[in-house]
Amino acid sequence: MNAFPAHIDLKDRPALILGGGAAALAKARLMLAAGASLTLIAKKFAPETRAELESRARLLERQPVAADIEAAVLVFIADTPEAEARRWAEIARMAGVLLNVVDQPALCDFTTPSIVDRGRVTVSISTAGAAPVLGKRLRADIEALLPPRLGSLADFADRYRETVKATIAPEARRQFWESFFDGPIAAQVLAGDETGAHEAMLALINRPHTDEKTEEQKGSVHIVGAGPGDPDLLTIKALRLLQRADVILYDRLVSDEILNLARRDAERFYVGKAKSNHAVPQEEIEARLIAFARQGKMVVRLKGGDPFVFGRGGEELEALRNASIPVFVCPGVTAATGCAAAANMALTHRDHAQAVTFVTGHAKGEADPALDWSALAALKNTLVVYMGVTKAETISAKLIEHGRGAQTPVAVIENGTRDSQKIVKGSLGDLPRLIEAGGIKGPALLVIGEVAALADGETLIEIIAKERAAA
Repeated sequence: MNAFPAHIDLKDRPALILGGGAAALAKARLMLAAGASLTLIAKKFAPETRAELESRARLLERQPVAADIEAAVLVFIADTPEAEARRWAEIARMAGVLLNVVDQPALCDFTTPSIVDRGRVTVSISTAGAAPVLGKRLRADIEALLPPRLGSLADFADRYRETVKATIAPEARRQFWESFFDGPIAAQVLAGDETGAHEAMLALINRPHTDEKTEEQKGSVHIVGAGPGDPDLLTIKALRLLQRADVILYDRLVSDEILNLARRDAERFYVGKAKSNHAVPQEEIEARLIAFARQGKMVVRLKGGDPFVFGRGGEELEALRNASIPVFVCPGVTAATGCAAAANMALTHRDHAQAVTFVTGHAKGEADPALDWSALAALKNTLVVYMGVTKAETISAKLIEHGRGAQTPVAVIENGTRDSQKIVKGSLGDLPRLIEAGGIKGPALLVIGEVAALADGETLIEIIAKERAAA
């Protein structure tokens, strides 16, 4: 190690900053976050520094003196000419006070790390002043991995330390805490349900502890939205869950790039569905989720888009609750918003559409979708049809029959947000021909309404011209 890492308790202890500009303000924020009794001394304070700190720290507009430095636990020198900084650094060193001189690592006793702050849980990253930007990038990576309520989880565990110590034998405590942090009670805390978590924790502690699996050891299920396909659109929470999962059950629309982000040793089971080809029936998927959870597994049910938008997430949630399995939901970017953004098309627009309606073009078996065509045609706003490629002819005919204009713009987005994305656009009357000419097979989204004219993509005329040129 180039420097020894140590976390110093500064609560109500004196810290001093020499300087009144932007660098001094940045250090002041750190000291105040740590609870220090803070003083800043400068010949003149920048207006923004004074505005932010005036009620939170002592601001002394004068020259510092040696006694100021000698009274502090930590001293920062910022926004100060180099020669003057060296003089005050020498005084601090003679007084035995720990010193940081901004942007002058050779004069520093310590450097300020990049910090991930989760309350009781603090992660610091230091490059010993050699590469601060690298430290910030590492911090961003770690921020993405750590849940926002991690500090609350540490507080929660601390609250029960003595109770666990008094009720659980020493040889069983480590296993208890390992099961706790991997189990549903911790997941409840991280989800913000501390009331329910306290009730479950008290019940768990008061239960006789035998070799039989407890509820805490029975595992849990997370129903997770994977987004429309681009791994960069995966939520931070979804990424954390994938990297902790013991078992992953995933759908057809989940991309390989997203699966590659999962924990390497996680068990993976494909349970996807295509039209008229259900690889695994819905009832069996639900039974598998329950069985894996009862084996003590942390299970992720991974669905394309958002699990509660035409994803049967509600059915699975109900089945798991009926089986008394702890279940949590992690929403995802739904296909409509993701694909529209990928096509540079707004689903609502003050000039073209004040509302958007999501419907599915897929019905049970081979039946036509049972939709209120009159209502949909009358809306005159944006209509987004999921799973509508094979029923495009019916959708087009029914909307026109019930009053939607044949010249209404449409856009068809296949594999939206992915490298294989394809976008074609035209009119509602030409929708079946547009899909055929564009070679659209699915999965694809149909967007019907004036906003579709604003989408990127090839028109039917451009597709035909390209085919003729190729011939």
